[in-house]
Amino acid sequence: MNELCEQLGIEFPIFAFTHCRDVAAAVSRAGGMGVLGALAFSPEQLDIELEWIDAHVDGKPYGVDVVMPVRSADRDAGLHDASKLGAELRSMIPQQHWDYVEKVLSDHGVPPLPDEVAADADGSPIGEGVLGWTEATGSPLIDVALAHPIALLASALGPPPKEAIDRAHGQGVQVAALIGRVEQAVRDVQQGVDIVIAQGYEAGGHTGEVATMVLVPDVVDAVGPVPVLAAGGIGSGRQMAAGMALGAQGVWTGSIWLTTAESGTSEIVMDKLLRARSTDTVRSRALTGKPARQLRTAWTEAWEAPESPGTLPMPLQFILNAEAMRRVARSGNEALTGMPVGQIVSRMDRVRSCRDVIFEMVEEYIDTVQRMGRATSVDATP
Repeated sequence: MNELCEQLGIEFPIFAFTHCRDVAAAVSRAGGMGVLGALAFSPEQLDIELEWIDAHVDGKPYGVDVVMPVRSADRDAGLHDASKLGAELRSMIPQQHWDYVEKVLSDHGVPPLPDEVAADADGSPIGEGVLGWTEATGSPLIDVALAHPIALLASALGPPPKEAIDRAHGQGVQVAALIGRVEQAVRDVQQGVDIVIAQGYEAGGHTGEVATMVLVPDVVDAVGPVPVLAAGGIGSGRQMAAGMALGAQGVWTGSIWLTTAESGTSEIVMDKLLRARSTDTVRSRALTGKPARQLRTAWTEAWEAPESPGTLPMPLQFILNAEAMRRVARSGNEALTGMPVGQIVSRMDRVRSCRDVIFEMVEEYIDTVQRMGRATSVDATP
């Protein structure tokens, strides 16, 4: 156990980002820290999820991750009213983009949603694809998270608002932020962030252009003694040992939990993940408008095609995709079905429980450190 583990009350410095409450709770019970991604939930839904975790985490610490990008179309346009946000943002999407989405779906034989299914999303910022990554929809998620006994508030694509950081500190909650460049790490520490998550190019989801092996030591040197978590391409004990050797005090993992027994991953996505190689991922703006690593699919290829009108800034691109992705999921179209995932997918070749993932990672970490110690020891006997 290191200093960071002692501060947070966890046994192992393994942080698991997940959108599944079962995974978050299972990881925390196993000695790591489960961190529930709040992005896809309304405030009311997030409250229900966190109440469930409170009841199933056996008193162990857990965290919540929010996404409030520093730059987005809503902030640039000065849009702050959540009740009008969906309609206002949809009106900013050119008709040629709507037409292109329809063409791609038609080319792959994906039918429209039945009227009764399509109607379920009417009037909902979540259903319209706005999600929690605008200022207006993200702030209420922070309010809900801080109303629960969380130990960590994490934020991707920029630090939480200063007011939220101060509130978290007032409640004894640590604040973490994901970064992809050294200057972002320095900025976030100056804003009051307690833990920097240095996420390399290999990672799933939104990620920068610098590889983990290079990024982590640069960030450690820039912000020390602030603790740094290594992220990107980490899913085994050997990779954990590498991150710690670079100066990190723990590891932030995400993709590896998609193929756990508790994940709830759909059968079609699970099959694609278990078969995928690291080269089957691509860093693309096709999903959200910001570069995000995901499975390479006919959808990502369509947005790279010469006839593509080009991707839109966040959150417009995801709003454009929201109904399309519902249609793809409902139709079961394998060619268009994707998932944010990192290059570590090549090692995700079997389904395991979260507990097994944690324990296998820790055991391999210990074996690796001991092996390296033996390999580097010098026999001083004359």
